[in-house]
Amino acid sequence: MSNNKHILIVDDEISMRKNISDLLSPLGYQILEAGNGEAAMTMFVQKKPHVIILDINLPGKNGLEVLKEIKSISTDIPVIVFTAFGTSERAMEAMKLGAFDYLEKPFELDEFILTVERACEYQNLLTEVKELRSLVSEARSQSSDDNIIGRNPRMQEIFKLIGRIAPTDATVLIQGESGTGKELIADAIQRHSLLSDKPFVKINCGALSESVLESEIFGHEKGSFTGAGSRRKGLFEIADGGTVYLDEINSMPQSLQVRLLRILQKQSFFRVGGVTPVKVNVRVIASANKDIEKEMKNGNFREDLFYRLCVVRINIPPLRERKDDIVPLIEYFLRKYCPSRKLIIPEESMKKLCSYNWPGNIRELENTIYSAIVTANNDVLSIKNLPLRSEKQLEEFSFISLLKDHNSFKGAVSYVEKKIIEAALKINNNNQTKTALFLRINRRLLYSKMRELAIIPDNASMGKTPVKKNNSRLSSGK
Repeated sequence: MSNNKHILIVDDEISMRKNISDLLSPLGYQILEAGNGEAAMTMFVQKKPHVIILDINLPGKNGLEVLKEIKSISTDIPVIVFTAFGTSERAMEAMKLGAFDYLEKPFELDEFILTVERACEYQNLLTEVKELRSLVSEARSQSSDDNIIGRNPRMQEIFKLIGRIAPTDATVLIQGESGTGKELIADAIQRHSLLSDKPFVKINCGALSESVLESEIFGHEKGSFTGAGSRRKGLFEIADGGTVYLDEINSMPQSLQVRLLRILQKQSFFRVGGVTPVKVNVRVIASANKDIEKEMKNGNFREDLFYRLCVVRINIPPLRERKDDIVPLIEYFLRKYCPSRKLIIPEESMKKLCSYNWPGNIRELENTIYSAIVTANNDVLSIKNLPLRSEKQLEEFSFISLLKDHNSFKGAVSYVEKKIIEAALKINNNNQTKTALFLRINRRLLYSKMRELAIIPDNASMGKTPVKKNNSRLSSGK
């Protein structure tokens, strides 16, 4: 949680504003207050808060009028609306006007804090998207496909195929081992498609539990399960008119495979707990890190879904089968991670790199080069800077010693999880949203793991001051 987040509380009851301020201030938020609609608009224009918490029942200009005026100035700012219990019509009207979410008074403290955190995450993502879009023209002028390296004839054929299928609406299945660059191929297809300026939504089907994955993909209705405090759009609904990328689709549970098949057949689906079909127009690109046909034979993947996905199939060869690409890939990673220095890899080290079979494929090569760069004492990357292991050594890596060190399987797994998360946080400068994306897990899961494993980032962004709660709910006299 960033300590710079300014939250504007708009409520005519001083006690309610104080209660909310006392709840959020210890969590690192900077609080602004307004007691009526006119004061709220003045504060909004002058202070530019990151999130607004707005009561509908205000004297003079009511909350819906304030919301409408705010959205006419900025559609990006998330506004959380308070409603009195039972005023569902006004809540729905607020959502139509662009409210981020609404809560009924009295509300649960945990639900309230979670809603505020989600609003801040949303605002962070919008800011990042704007920054990225500002770089699009420059990136494209420098050839957006420079990071897909492939002199190998098989890769050249893949590039030609991308050029032919990208402008169509054909569903694509990309197959290849982990680390071969499946997501880069999906990015290239979308970038060269007729939908390049439309939403492009990605999800890793192997990183989430079945229930969470279902909610992420299809969305849910309010009250459909514990914790579903409001309606939420799923990824297909968010991507309507654009493209969805389903990574590691071979990990998708069969119950969700049936629902995905319906989307591909009818371009409609039901939210979790919903009874009204949602129509969408979405192109699907999927990838698998296992042989889907073998998965079908083993009963793990539906045959009818496979044929729906496999309108076009792209098989990416592992790096050991395209070793003529190793040198250009190394040259690319040297430029990527150290553009200002002329680094030299001795011939002996280069031979070692080219003879290695790279079981982790391009991802392993990239990590090896990056490690060599950051540990080198000079501009020569010698063999000692390249932490390569033979495939036999990789297979014989002693997990037994890890178990002995931590006395149990659970302890060993927790140790590895903690090291991975700490490393990912460091790479992403302790930005938890970016870290979750980097690890391809849900941010709530990351947050839960950090608490479970007692991980505190260097900037102590998770080090929130605990809030003393005398009651579990906040309410007002309205």
